[in-house]
Amino acid sequence: MEVTDLAAQIRKEHKKGPARRFRQSGLVPAVFYGRSAENILLTVKNDELIRLHKDKKDHAFIKLIIDDGSAKKIEKLSLIKELQVQPLTGKLYHADFYEVDEKRKITMDVSLRFIGKAIGVENGGELQHIKREVKVSCLPLNLPDHIDVDVTALDIGDSIKIRDLKIAEGITVLDRPDTAVAAVQVVKVAKIEEPAKEVAAEEGAAAVEGEAPAAGAAASADKDKEKEKEKGK
Repeated sequence: MEVTDLAAQIRKEHKKGPARRFRQSGLVPAVFYGRSAENILLTVKNDELIRLHKDKKDHAFIKLIIDDGSAKKIEKLSLIKELQVQPLTGKLYHADFYEVDEKRKITMDVSLRFIGKAIGVENGGELQHIKREVKVSCLPLNLPDHIDVDVTALDIGDSIKIRDLKIAEGITVLDRPDTAVAAVQVVKVAKIEEPAKEVAAEEGAAAVEGEAPAAGAAASADKDKEKEKEKGK
């Protein structure tokens, strides 16, 4: 997993007034905490946090380079636990950094990256992505950015399950082994039915056409009767 450095400074003031002034000067109030660490009040640059968010690194490991005023800076490996945003302005309001112990396993969701073109798609099937990520447990520095899933060999009716994934040593996938992550299915073609109004109109027209000959026959019979009366006279 990629680790991104982020500069931070110790702050001694933690009330609303100083926090407002920090934000006005382009800094975001933050806190670092963890199981074995005492809370450390910090400020980080607003622009740097926005950059991390745009580069989609706000869910990756962050190495805080903390300036406490001494010659030697403090380094802390962390994850952004919470990033508060002001609802009206959209500006960053506060950041929580959680300590990561490099010797202690963590549980995280890792995205799946599908590669290749499935044979079944070329044969008229449709590739379905059933899962987009899996839950894994491992040491922090073993955590992968993603897990590749090669779908090239999938034909219509085939699927790839959790147990089929190629997982690096030291990583345990916590999802059920028989859970499917991708499959190729037959493309279903929907049957188009004629609207009820059009069917009713066609039936009505057929009925009218069927009545016309009957009406004509009745009229012809009436004329024959009149001719017979004339002959009798």
